[in-house]
Amino acid sequence: MVMRAAVLREFDAPLTVEEIDQPTPERGQVLVRIVASGVNPLDTKIQAGKAAHARVELPAVLGLDLAGVVAAVGAEVTSFEPGDEVYGLCGGVGDLQGSLAEYAAVDARLLARKPKALSMREAAALPLAAVTSWEGLVDRAGVHAGQKVLVHGGAGGVGYVGVQLAQARGAEAYATGGPSSMRVIESLGAVPIDYTTSKVEEYVERYTGGEGFDIVVDNVGGATLDASFAAVRTYHGHVVSALGWGSHSLAPLSFRGATYSGVFTLLPMLTGRGREHHGDILREIATLADAAALRPRLDPREFTLDTVMDAHRLVADGTAEGKVIVDVAVPMAAGSPVDRLNGCRRSVAAP
Repeated sequence: MVMRAAVLREFDAPLTVEEIDQPTPERGQVLVRIVASGVNPLDTKIQAGKAAHARVELPAVLGLDLAGVVAAVGAEVTSFEPGDEVYGLCGGVGDLQGSLAEYAAVDARLLARKPKALSMREAAALPLAAVTSWEGLVDRAGVHAGQKVLVHGGAGGVGYVGVQLAQARGAEAYATGGPSSMRVIESLGAVPIDYTTSKVEEYVERYTGGEGFDIVVDNVGGATLDASFAAVRTYHGHVVSALGWGSHSLAPLSFRGATYSGVFTLLPMLTGRGREHHGDILREIATLADAAALRPRLDPREFTLDTVMDAHRLVADGTAEGKVIVDVAVPMAAGSPVDRLNGCRRSVAAP
């Protein structure tokens, strides 16, 4: 059987929609009929050949985030069955097929059931942002009630989720952004800080009495990471960053007696180790979403596999107003003929 997919054959070249072989789930895998694929800035960097840390083997099907329906399960998979609605951070790096295709065979450990309160499009907007935020705020920094958390880039994909996660854990959230981001940050109930008009020492003094924030989350990198070292709380503060490469002086952090952690969300996908934690995180995120404690922000424009490069350009030029989603397939009602057929393929033996 074949399926349609957007394929990258050369770096810095457009994705081309082609018919390729539909995968068969191996041991421990789930075959997902993909309904929606989230587009991240990292996807566009991979396509351009500018993400050595997120290596792919060409030709490749890109797309990190997905939401869809289980079509079949491989041997030894007991956590899912055909018809389950799922979402996850599942491919598009290493040798893992991405989500810009009609089907993907996914390691079951990377998946969780889709939040009932969210549409497929909304669910596809969450995985990378949610896993990154959770690993930083919860796993590394141990965010809890009573803390003051500063999120840099609070209106961006990861920052928008991070603000809500900090609030859901009982913390008081502050977020930086440019002038056009202030209203978005305010809509979350966070304190907005315009980094173009406020110096670090000014907002640290204003909001913390000069002590610094308990947790500072860097979603921007570069000079913003340096600013994070100067904004964190003396003695007990913690900085986390998903963009901690480059050369940075640790002196401002050391002089405050604070600590730092890096987050590399793709590591379980590239190494195969620790993948079950991604699934665990997404189950926690689904609980928050179903409790109305967390929602994504979507760009209203619609794209399909045939217009995927328009979606990539929108993300790459930085003009998207929320997460950009590619609609891969129309959601199918439970009990449809295809779902009943897939139910007959519940278990597929490993080769």
